[in-house]
Amino acid sequence: MQTPPPINENDFFREATLKLCASLEIERALHLCLAYVRKFMPAHQMGFHVYHRDEGVVETVATATPEGGQAVSVKIPLSGEGRQLIEGRRLDRVRSIRRLGDDPITGPVAEHLDARDVSAVVIDLVLERTMLGIFSVFNDGKEPFTCDHIRLLSLLDKPCAIALTNSLRFRELNDLKELLADDNRYFQAELNRMAGETVIGAGQGLRPVMKMVHQVSPLESPVLLLGETGTGKEVIANAIHNLSLRKQGPFIRVNCGAIPASLLDSELFGYEKGAFTGAVARKRGRIERAQGGTLFLDEIGELSMDAQIRLLRVLQEKEIDRVGGTETIRVNIRIIAATHRDLEAMMAEDRFRADLFFRLRVFPIAIPPLRERTSDIPALVEHFILKKAREMKLPKIPAVPAHVMDSLMAYGWPGNVRELENAVERSMILDRSGPLYFKEITAPPVRSSHPGGGKDLPPAPLDTVIAEHIRGVMTRCRGRVEGEKGAARILNIHPSTLRKRMKKLNIPFGKTARY
Repeated sequence: MQTPPPINENDFFREATLKLCASLEIERALHLCLAYVRKFMPAHQMGFHVYHRDEGVVETVATATPEGGQAVSVKIPLSGEGRQLIEGRRLDRVRSIRRLGDDPITGPVAEHLDARDVSAVVIDLVLERTMLGIFSVFNDGKEPFTCDHIRLLSLLDKPCAIALTNSLRFRELNDLKELLADDNRYFQAELNRMAGETVIGAGQGLRPVMKMVHQVSPLESPVLLLGETGTGKEVIANAIHNLSLRKQGPFIRVNCGAIPASLLDSELFGYEKGAFTGAVARKRGRIERAQGGTLFLDEIGELSMDAQIRLLRVLQEKEIDRVGGTETIRVNIRIIAATHRDLEAMMAEDRFRADLFFRLRVFPIAIPPLRERTSDIPALVEHFILKKAREMKLPKIPAVPAHVMDSLMAYGWPGNVRELENAVERSMILDRSGPLYFKEITAPPVRSSHPGGGKDLPPAPLDTVIAEHIRGVMTRCRGRVEGEKGAARILNIHPSTLRKRMKKLNIPFGKTARY
């Protein structure tokens, strides 16, 4: 065998340490170290092993041979004698083992690695009096390790301990990152499910809206959603996100009206440690958390003028500054804004910046109120009944009688979809044992007395009240159903729905009707 070159201990320590610290992938670092150490001794294999005291097992986390390194996770249980030896306060932190298979600690590991008949140098890795694991160097089964070899390897106890600690922490961070990503996917799916994976009414009353959603979703353009409170603007924003190229990224919602003005900057843009009293650590804002995804700014009309200026910079420059920070942070987000306010009127009153308005109003989508899309009500009622039945754990799905559904479609719903959802929940609480009657919605007005006398009259049937009201409106509109001055506009229902109702109640309409 060729005589090894002369060894300078300082050079050996420095070069071997550099190899061990060359990569956070410990199997790669171990392979680089082995390739260097083999120049001076008959080292054939290296390994890092972690002892789990509670389980009484040794876990091999990385091995290296001249062919390469490998990250593994092989747990080998120890015998009672092996546990006593490894848990005892041993003075010999560096040991030479003539035959691995004969040692109560290394024997089970050597059995798995098919290294029973080789000798090894085994070093306990200790940092701050804490036993971290074991560093092992196996020979080739032929030439033994000498005292000089053992002394050289013992120089590497601290570098190996640090390398193992860094690698384990790096692996733990990666595991946590994967866990966080998995949680993010799960919660995003839950949000989608809660908001509705499909938009109710997409094929009926919301058909024009969904056409626009499909047009703009694949693009990066800002979207401004306009509509009354409770019309489902967040559902539409969620649909745009899920149909976009950013669907794998986060969907971050900010209710601009729910955050106090004094906290809005720190919530949107984040802050640095020490930026103000109580800022004990750096915090990312909602904008930064939406990186790679979509930021949904609900009720954007509630933003202060100062916040509007900073938001304008986000739209124009795609960058932010944390509160108290000096570093400019680039952001890659798409903004969807929503409001029930008249932003143009607010601009005229200098309460909303014109430049921000026109940046946001690249692609406005107006969401009609529920009273203008009554054809969606049956599907929405069914959706909310199923949703609330799951939440209430009801054994049976309650039904809605046909005449009650007609009444729901005739109601004006000033609170829109949100009011409808609340009405479904309230009725399911009141009518748990049978059909849902929506008594608070469908109850006709009580006529306490006759106009011409003092006698109380019994309440009229609902169909009678509805029929009288429709006839009165039709008379006022001179028999016209559709159009700006038609009865359907006054009653806030679709013309076809009104005709069906009139046909059912035997109310004449059309050319033959006389009003």
